[in-house]
Amino acid sequence: MASNKPSLIELLSSARVVALPLRNKFRGVLEREILLFEGPNGWAEWSPFVEYSDEESAVWLAAAIEFAYGDIAPANRTEISVNATLPALAADQVAAVLARYGKFETVKIKVAEPGQNLQADIDRINAVIENYPDVKIRLDANGGFDVSTALKLAEYVHEAGIKFDYFEQPVKTIAEMAELKLKLSPLGIKIAADESVRKVSDPLAVAQAGAADILVLKVAPLGGINRALQIAAEAGLPVVVSSALDSSVGLSMGAHLAAALPNLEFDCGLATGALLVGDVARTPIKPVDGKISVGRVEVDPAKLDLFEAEDHRIDWWVERLERAYAHLV
Repeated sequence: MASNKPSLIELLSSARVVALPLRNKFRGVLEREILLFEGPNGWAEWSPFVEYSDEESAVWLAAAIEFAYGDIAPANRTEISVNATLPALAADQVAAVLARYGKFETVKIKVAEPGQNLQADIDRINAVIENYPDVKIRLDANGGFDVSTALKLAEYVHEAGIKFDYFEQPVKTIAEMAELKLKLSPLGIKIAADESVRKVSDPLAVAQAGAADILVLKVAPLGGINRALQIAAEAGLPVVVSSALDSSVGLSMGAHLAAALPNLEFDCGLATGALLVGDVARTPIKPVDGKISVGRVEVDPAKLDLFEAEDHRIDWWVERLERAYAHLV
């Protein structure tokens, strides 16, 4: 890391751990645990999912330290267009959940949820179109399909005449992505890579293999804004900036990345604050007419107290921070 790396004691001096409740189960959890700390630039969020290794968590820590202490690229825009995000819910819940987002042009629909079948995904997609007939959809499978099932769902959406923005990480491996891309290209369906960028040793491998049309970039898993900008430049593909179920502090970091990109063709996945019951910011980041503003947020001390995690979870996160810090270069 750069010479402006703070000491561990410095990080711990302002560290707060919160547990933010979710409106619906997302990624298998009903609350989002987050550690926050404050540096000269303002607050930063460190929130690798609890199952992640210390080495992987250290990459997220580098991103948070950069945001709180480092120099980041200047912004090229002051607001970001964003999509609505729909968890893998039953079709009869779709309208109520999407109503929280207000106006939007694009919906990212979670599919391939463990324990669900393809018909549940189709029913969810149809419910979106019934309620929002003019919207564009994105499907996000988090690598949960095999090639034949992903192809079947893509063909259904295509034949139904639904506006299909892209299919995000439909299958797990880069080889499968490349195979599916060959089959979907004649239909005009684009593939976006998420896990194939942030969960591999070489984030450029999927672009070099010609296995994706679009890269989904999440700041924290890639090690920070500057590293994500470097990946985008080297990949030479269109980019979508998305969140990792962040508080408004994390969303503000994603917005900074989106604002710093030279080109931004697609709506970004930075409206996920609507999935949270509570937040830590005085004014949480929420879309207005399908856009969010770029800028840091002010953390509310009363909300830090309100959502403070239980003592044993605070201890767990502090110990995890100490271990991850030891992995920083």
